[in-house]
Amino acid sequence: MQYGFAIDQRTCIGCHACTVACKTEHEVPLGQFRTWVKYVDSGAYPETQRDMGVMRCNHCTDAPCVAICPTQALFKREDGIVDFDNSRCIGCKSCMQACPYDAIYIDEDTHTAAKCNFCSHRVDQGLEPACVVVCPTESIWVGDLDDPESAISQFVATNTTQVRSPEQNTGPNVHYVGASPSVLQPLAAPVDDTYIWAQPDKLRTAIKTDLTMDPETMARTTLNTAHPRPWGWMVSTYLWTKGVAAGAMMLAGLVMLFGGAGGTLGEVVAPLLAMAGLLSTALLLILDLKRPERFWMLLLKPNPTSWLFKGGLVLSVAAGLSFLWFVFGLVDAPTAIRWLAGPAVVAGALTAGYTAFLFKQAEGRDLWQNPLLFWHLLAQAFMVGSGLLLVLGPFMSYGDLRVPLLVGLLAGTVLHLMFVMIEIRGHHGTDNAQAGVKIMTGARYGSTLQLGNGIAVVAAVLALAGFFVGGLWLGALGGIAAQVALLMYEHVFVRAGQEVPLS
Repeated sequence: MQYGFAIDQRTCIGCHACTVACKTEHEVPLGQFRTWVKYVDSGAYPETQRDMGVMRCNHCTDAPCVAICPTQALFKREDGIVDFDNSRCIGCKSCMQACPYDAIYIDEDTHTAAKCNFCSHRVDQGLEPACVVVCPTESIWVGDLDDPESAISQFVATNTTQVRSPEQNTGPNVHYVGASPSVLQPLAAPVDDTYIWAQPDKLRTAIKTDLTMDPETMARTTLNTAHPRPWGWMVSTYLWTKGVAAGAMMLAGLVMLFGGAGGTLGEVVAPLLAMAGLLSTALLLILDLKRPERFWMLLLKPNPTSWLFKGGLVLSVAAGLSFLWFVFGLVDAPTAIRWLAGPAVVAGALTAGYTAFLFKQAEGRDLWQNPLLFWHLLAQAFMVGSGLLLVLGPFMSYGDLRVPLLVGLLAGTVLHLMFVMIEIRGHHGTDNAQAGVKIMTGARYGSTLQLGNGIAVVAAVLALAGFFVGGLWLGALGGIAAQVALLMYEHVFVRAGQEVPLS
């Protein structure tokens, strides 16, 4: 059984009755929407045309929001409706990243995720959703799409229908009849300077300069809902803090795994730095939640398919290994440290790279779907982990770490720059990803990206020069530059991926 909608845009008059009924039924806060009407105007006066589309959750057959939700707050019912339990929601906003349709928002009153849930409370009573009841032109069809005898199935079978973002392969269950492609395709109609009755939200206006209007159709969006950017500086910084932790574990661990002496830097400071990075990572992740007091649900009510949950386990294991390593370093037990080195290297690699799998689950953000992202994260970890150990190295004994640290900084930075070039100059299979690259390299973030790359080049040059000069001072300067370079890149990469319109 699969409940779904079919919307006949040939008869829809754009009266917004569905929007008002939905807001009333669910007490949706002012300025937020579970269902809304999008307007697109095309042409130039007097040859103009207005097209409309009713936007909402698509109750996907393969719902990415359900897979990524770490506490099972979002779930798929037996009748195919994707519903939510806000008592479980921790406000991590990952579902907003996974949804390719802009259908999920954080309710301003409850600070939890919300969206169209097919009026499941009405369906359970044998009633139709509120939007269906009030539609004056009966443009909204509803029913079981798996039942060939249902009215909606027959309507879909006898009309040419379209769905939004079919390339995402989520199996959307909202079918459109007679809808203009400029309405259904988010990048086909950039936002106009002004909406009909209001101003566009600041983010849609800000990215307008990096998204081009079709000169033939002149299609532009003149009414839509806000397009939020769920994750900000805390997530960008989290990528750096866990990179530092992972890099320190991997670099020092590899040296000691193969019999090298780490001195105080490798045996005590490296695990201490890893613990500090992991603690900072955990604090950033908790503080970024809209309901941080519920963070414990991540472990007590977990969703085993979510990489937010799996990532929490990885960070916990890495923290435990780092603590043991630190204790063995304090009591001067190098043999025990060598036994820990192998697991620590593996834990470091997983700490650095698990975000690639999390971003893979964020199916609405095509820029983050790069198959090389795991390896890019490993390179970044060596870059900043080695770099920060080099900064601390001149003040203590570092045994055999000098050359490996310089190699880690140089190789990590060069690989980082190589992956960045592949990202911005390589082939991207979807319009969404290409738009993300345009935003990264355009007026909004292009100068920041270039400056960050320039600082990374300086870090690599200083690391190379460090091979020919005794001590770690040049490497330390390069290590400082590496931290700045990565923070600037993550700022651009995390933001640009979220700023591509999805509705």
